[in-house]
Amino acid sequence: MKKINAVLVVEGKSDVQYLSNFIDCEFVITNGSEIPFETVEYLKTIIKTKDVVVLTDPDSPGKRIRDVLDQNIDGLKHCFIRKEFAVKHGKVGVAECDIDEVLNALDDIKVFDSMAVADVTSSDLFDLGLTGQPDSAEKRYYISTKLGLGYTNAKTFCRRLNSLHISKEEMIELLHEQK
Repeated sequence: MKKINAVLVVEGKSDVQYLSNFIDCEFVITNGSEIPFETVEYLKTIIKTKDVVVLTDPDSPGKRIRDVLDQNIDGLKHCFIRKEFAVKHGKVGVAECDIDEVLNALDDIKVFDSMAVADVTSSDLFDLGLTGQPDSAEKRYYISTKLGLGYTNAKTFCRRLNSLHISKEEMIELLHEQK
């Protein structure tokens, strides 16, 4: 059993049921992407004394939950599971995820700097073929996986790169590795 001295934010009861089999921590459930005001207020209070780590499904609703929480709460930490390890019986989610994938994600927690100056621009993404090309999504996915950025579209990808201070040169190196 892995002990985590943080609050782990997940989407639903099935996530808590699954994760509590191998993780010992306090869980907070968002009940989907329409996060109750009371939940946001509780997380704002608890983050003053404990780390709050967001672990949502690797899909669009999971991304929306992260975005809503990030817009309302400073200092959140994030960990991401890869979608290919989170699919079972046609369903995508944390509760369907491989245990090792969850534990690896918890070992690679990200803290995004919301005050980061934009080093990478949407023009840079286009120049590198990370947008506007038939294989752009595949290239972004490769870099996102290597850097542990989670499920992203181009706009979120750019924002996460900048918030982690990842340079254009680092992306070029990763794209060379991919080939």
